[in-house]
Amino acid sequence: MPILRFETEPGFFVTADAEGDSANPPVLLLHGGGQTRHSWGDTARFLADAGWYAIALDARGHGDSDWSTEGHYEIDYLARDLRAVIAQLNQKPALVGASMGGMTALIAEGERPADTDPICSAIVLVDIAPRAEQKGIERIFAFMSRNLNGFASLDEAAEAVASYLPHRPRPSDHSRLEKNLRFRQGRYYWHWDPSMLNLWRQHTGPAHNTRNEERLYRAAHSLTVPTLIVRGGISDVVSEKVMIEFLDTVPHVQSVSVADAGHMVAGDSNHAFTKAVINFLTSELATK
Repeated sequence: MPILRFETEPGFFVTADAEGDSANPPVLLLHGGGQTRHSWGDTARFLADAGWYAIALDARGHGDSDWSTEGHYEIDYLARDLRAVIAQLNQKPALVGASMGGMTALIAEGERPADTDPICSAIVLVDIAPRAEQKGIERIFAFMSRNLNGFASLDEAAEAVASYLPHRPRPSDHSRLEKNLRFRQGRYYWHWDPSMLNLWRQHTGPAHNTRNEERLYRAAHSLTVPTLIVRGGISDVVSEKVMIEFLDTVPHVQSVSVADAGHMVAGDSNHAFTKAVINFLTSELATK
């Protein structure tokens, strides 16, 4: 699997894995906060088998991408990185973004100047909408705040994940989990910059949430490309109520729910999730 490096600002690089023929239409996979490009399971491979060129990115501060010494992890920097990556491709990509990655796609495309062409061919929002359930966001923060001092073993890390995701069957093989960790000085640590957590906390709360929701809704209303929201059927971040509210407000967005999947849709039900994405992209883009 080829590893790509994209320079998104002078001397700053983000890392990606690629699957498939680079001459095929590209699909960028944008993971959620605290995850890495390895969080998509078999999605990239299935996309490649279906005739797409799948590129799974590590966001800044995550995985093997550069970490910002200035702590520049706000959505504007993430969107700027995404636009810079897209500018280095030879075709407009479809964007598949989970949680933070979905918000990044929404801002990058929805806030482009009105007199310019779209930067992407389609958007898939994975369990993210302009408004989210606060209890789900708080549970994510609580999980990310635990174990900042690392784990003594992969089994210990797996136990932490199982506690956070009790609905998900426990894998017997920890090789995928290991890709989301870094081993340093005898311990395993999550592969993201801990300084992001304090920044994100500063940008939550009633006042910030209202401003963020208004901004994301404005971006959603500006979308002209085919857009799909994939909700986890048991998600505590995008409830059915939240999704219906989003669809009522932005009626050009399509939707699908993946049964028995929580917020981590691609990890909870990878085949059903990937099938929904491929069906959408094929129906909207294959003949265009």
